[in-house]
Amino acid sequence: MKFKPESYRIPDEPMKSFIDAEEIGGYLNRSPSTTEEVEKVIARSLDKHRLTLEETAILLNASDSGSIQHIKEGARELKRKIYGKRVVLFAPLYIGNKCSNECTYCGFRSSNKAQLRKTLTDEELAKEIEALEDNGQKRLILVYGEHAEYDPAFIAKTVRIAYRVKKGNGEIRRVNINAAPLDIEGFRTVKAAGIGTYQIFQETYHPEAYKKYHLRGKKADYDNRLTALDRAQEAGLDDVGIGALFGLYDWRFEVMALVRHTNHLEACYNVGPHTISFPRVKDASMLHMGDRYFVSDEDFSRLVAILRLAVPYTGMILTAREPAALRDELLQFGVSQIDGGTRIELGGYTEKEQQHDLNKGQFLIHDDRSLDEVVDELLDQEMLPSFCTACYRLGRTGEHFMEFSVPGFIKQFCTPNAMLTLSEYLVDYASEQTAEKGWRVINKNLEQLSEQRQREVRDRIARIRQGERDLYF
Repeated sequence: MKFKPESYRIPDEPMKSFIDAEEIGGYLNRSPSTTEEVEKVIARSLDKHRLTLEETAILLNASDSGSIQHIKEGARELKRKIYGKRVVLFAPLYIGNKCSNECTYCGFRSSNKAQLRKTLTDEELAKEIEALEDNGQKRLILVYGEHAEYDPAFIAKTVRIAYRVKKGNGEIRRVNINAAPLDIEGFRTVKAAGIGTYQIFQETYHPEAYKKYHLRGKKADYDNRLTALDRAQEAGLDDVGIGALFGLYDWRFEVMALVRHTNHLEACYNVGPHTISFPRVKDASMLHMGDRYFVSDEDFSRLVAILRLAVPYTGMILTAREPAALRDELLQFGVSQIDGGTRIELGGYTEKEQQHDLNKGQFLIHDDRSLDEVVDELLDQEMLPSFCTACYRLGRTGEHFMEFSVPGFIKQFCTPNAMLTLSEYLVDYASEQTAEKGWRVINKNLEQLSEQRQREVRDRIARIRQGERDLYF
């Protein structure tokens, strides 16, 4: 099946700004949505069609409790149909917190003299990765401040170090990036290092609000940031992640803009974002901003459900900024990737004292469970923790990934691969309690596969128990 994007009212052009605040406002200022309209939109999403801006606005404008609950139940059903019970696990690793920008919401901003600036040396980076491998991590996202020191060559070097470091049965199999926008040649340099996804968050998509929060530095250029992932696509880096920092402007506008960004990438490159992230503004060192647009837990769970319905095929990331109980809830409504055992301070994974310090990190985290505790509690919910990286190793990225993921065919790979990577974790790193639960969940999920696939997975699990690693479909 060849993926074809929908047709949109305004043709998009590569490398050109695509956000029209008046257009988005027009959709949001429509009359309140009726129950019938909401049900029709949910039905279309459940048929695995990505929603238009108008349809997304219908869900955002639903105001009665019955419709909102219907939206959440629709998102729950859609996630089950497309993703099954698997949840992808990863860890963030901060490489350096030097920054040339002045963003009023961020502890890294250049004027914050209280922030303890640091860039990991190659040796320190290797030790951090060994510590992560000792816990069982296989997937990392490397995070960098936006500073001239963190240029494409530096990013590529740190990626290669991450892949090179191996301890025992531990290895990092996929490195994603969260860093500053690059030019086309810079993206080519980073791609050559073998990265997975390159994330760039617009923070707020509203142009006037953006000016208010971004006072100095390259990040103050709204259009340069907005079109950054176009440059990635032009460079051949077809796996990208988008996001907004909720709390800077009206959350409904940001949801619409994320969908509009998805439209743009599909229209220009036949490839939507691999992931969408939606962090909320949290405490940060020297944070000075009002709370007018802060998002309540109730609205947050609602926007997650709407995003899941609006973009069915896209991975949705929820980080340890949020408390464990809320993360557990939002896993039901659409979240498909979470971090575990997270430390965001520079050098935090090798520090003996595990204390959170606003002057050492970008923000405070609110879920400080270890990776094993996260895995254990996911298993309690009969979720299937996954460390899978197979699609990247087999070239199932970009448009090729869309061919599999849009109609939901990716489940035939993801569920078996989740079981295989979980088996590795259970053998090599899990506590006795977690291992017992894990094998029970694996056996239960095996029963849902075809007889042939069951035999193939059981054979690979037996080989893992005998010492083989990195087996996948």
